[in-house]
Amino acid sequence: MSAELRGPAGIASGADGSGEKSGHIYTVLSPMAGVTDVSFREICHEMGASLTVTEMISAKAVTYGNKNTFKLCTLSDAEHPVSLQLFGSEPDVVAQAAQILSSRVPFDMLDINMGCPMPKIVNNGEGSALMKDPALAGRIVKAAVGAIDKPVTAKIRSGFDADHVNAVEVALAVCEAGAEMITVHGRTREQYYEGKADWGVIARVKEAVGDGAVVIGNGDIDGIDAARKMIGETGCDGIAVGRAARGNPWIFREIKEGRVYRPSPEEKKEMIMKHLKMTIAEKGEYIGIREMRKHIGWYTAGLPDSAKLRVRINQAESFDEMADLIRLGI
Repeated sequence: MSAELRGPAGIASGADGSGEKSGHIYTVLSPMAGVTDVSFREICHEMGASLTVTEMISAKAVTYGNKNTFKLCTLSDAEHPVSLQLFGSEPDVVAQAAQILSSRVPFDMLDINMGCPMPKIVNNGEGSALMKDPALAGRIVKAAVGAIDKPVTAKIRSGFDADHVNAVEVALAVCEAGAEMITVHGRTREQYYEGKADWGVIARVKEAVGDGAVVIGNGDIDGIDAARKMIGETGCDGIAVGRAARGNPWIFREIKEGRVYRPSPEEKKEMIMKHLKMTIAEKGEYIGIREMRKHIGWYTAGLPDSAKLRVRINQAESFDEMADLIRLGI
């Protein structure tokens, strides 16, 4: 692969180790189950995220025609470029699901999840279980690449556990299979999301794949300073933000503008109201209200009397009730 700008992501690999395009750090909103729905992805895109990624979608469920699974594939015209993330352990099933989705959903990239640590995923041989079988990981990517004419990428971890840190081996396997971008979470599966991320693994992956694939660093990015530090230490081409974006989509604005940014209480209030209206428009009032409870908890964390506000928010049953609490409580 060359160091030319390529693919819908518009990011170069190995150009100068800066991880920047037109002076801006390339940022990815990491997929999070129950969090990165279409409303939140669109908000993060508006705030400056270079690429958004859907919640994890089961390849097997797609081939079965599961209606709830296809709801997770809903995209907004305003959020492109957007990547659709699949998980699965059977190359032919992943390829079939990729073909079905490519014909029905206007996504820009297809990401294969090899990092989810949840037991129900891992026990099926999916997600981070694939870190134990680099050859299978490569076959899955190769099958997906052969099935569609859109870029295929992969999300991996540093390894399955501390005794098997093999991100370089897995990265080389999926790169050889045709993955154009590899996101590396610097934690093992056994760490889940605890402890400090090992950025050294990200550096070793970038050094190993060179210009063969774009490498995105993931783990412990909580603002512009951490983003710059990761790029400087690892040479990665961009960074991914996950949990730090919950309740703080402004993190993408901060990284894009290259300066620390803290929204005012009024800005938070306006964003919550916008997010609430978007979620209800997408999912209906009953589900939307309940989905927003956790988001408002994240948005208001650290504000005066936020604990009391969250108790009342969690009891709200209608848009008007929740909106009044937001207007008065922040």
